[in-house]
Amino acid sequence: MSSGPASGGSRLNALLASVGQLPLDDTVAGRFEELLSLLLRWNARMNLTAIRDEEGILARHFVESICCARSLPAGVTTLLDFGSGAGFPGVPIALCRPEIQVTLAESQAKKVAFLREAVRVLGISASVHAQRAELLAVVFDCVTLRAVERMEQAVSQAARLVRPGGWLAPMTTKKDLPGIQRAAGDGFSWREVVPLPGSEGRVLALGEREIDSTRI
Repeated sequence: MSSGPASGGSRLNALLASVGQLPLDDTVAGRFEELLSLLLRWNARMNLTAIRDEEGILARHFVESICCARSLPAGVTTLLDFGSGAGFPGVPIALCRPEIQVTLAESQAKKVAFLREAVRVLGISASVHAQRAELLAVVFDCVTLRAVERMEQAVSQAARLVRPGGWLAPMTTKKDLPGIQRAAGDGFSWREVVPLPGSEGRVLALGEREIDSTRI
């Protein structure tokens, strides 16, 4: 059972400190506690996430997504969370980076319902695209992917939704990274990966799409 916003915020900030991350301010930490409570209530009725306990959600979903949000380049104003699932990392990005307009793309009806409720309850700058992400006809400053099925195929589709000069930001493992980068195609220049806390070998990859790239 959740023990309240202050407690949840304190636990989350303690976890962030343990992995060398700066704390959230009280307002944002409290909104993460609201998200935790909402996720626990929905998870009790339906299987939104495989990790179902409070500490696991805080340590894996929240801390990892906050690290991703903080590592995205400056200047990103539009972001697509491709195959958003229960909203990771898209919802934490909207909480941590309010200057970014986030689109949460998810095709499963139960997860769409949860995402819409999360957007409403948290009041975040985000919209829900209730179809497969690859059906979108617009491009974004950044496209994120985390724990999607058939990751390499998804990355290939996601790459086409990144504007020239924009960023592809898959969350993956060092072992799977070469395949991910091949799937994205030749039009990306990759930065040094950002290690993600909470599990050995998980990283955030950041690929910048070349402005003169003709690969669509």
